[in-house]
Amino acid sequence: MAHTEQTTDDAFLGGALRILQPTHGYRAGLDALLLAASVTSAARVLDVGAGVGVVGIAVAHRLVDAEVVLIERDPRLARLARANIVRNGLKQRVRVIEADVTGPFSILAELGVAAESFDHVLANPPYDTVGRCTVGRDKGASHAMPGGDFERWVRFMAAVARAGGRVSLIHRTEALGAILAATRGRFGGHIIIPVHARPAAASNRILVRAAKGSRALLKLLPGIVLHGDDGRFRPEIDAVLRTGAALRLTGA
Repeated sequence: MAHTEQTTDDAFLGGALRILQPTHGYRAGLDALLLAASVTSAARVLDVGAGVGVVGIAVAHRLVDAEVVLIERDPRLARLARANIVRNGLKQRVRVIEADVTGPFSILAELGVAAESFDHVLANPPYDTVGRCTVGRDKGASHAMPGGDFERWVRFMAAVARAGGRVSLIHRTEALGAILAATRGRFGGHIIIPVHARPAAASNRILVRAAKGSRALLKLLPGIVLHGDDGRFRPEIDAVLRTGAALRLTGA
């Protein structure tokens, strides 16, 4: 496959994965790998707003029996995601659907996204709302979504998750209220895991997991700390980043 656009060829998981990404604009990194590492088991996984496919591809790399579907509306990113699937030898278990999840569900169903058919639905959604973000032009489309679209994403995720299926998101910590509001009545048994850069630092990211139809109570788990006092990644985080290990979530 020839690529005329400007891309970089980046190593993920210690070089086990090779990922093409646009040189300019949003680039997948730590958040994507933490989200992928939160999936411990699943037969069918859906990555919503997949970009170039890092989350779903990392899940498929670790869960060797999982079928993974990536949904991405940007034709450029969807094209790169398809290339990344092929170059990492995953075309038998991973596929891309180019579609907008905020549109009519009937269109997605025609593309092969059936209702209540996924065990785990993942999303690393844009962190800003259009009109309230300060990111540059190249990053705007990936970093911001129109007001109201986040709830539409969650509505879609609820529609495609099977009964009892899980949804997992990574987002800014201050988005927790919006996440709980959007998932209320659709998902329950929320598990919230703060992410801290260092032991004494405030959380700037959260992982949120919930189950469709669950009535279990919300749990706030001990936070994930990325770096030790020496500034290096803690061993368990290094294992996630270098080998694709699953996150060990105490109390999950």
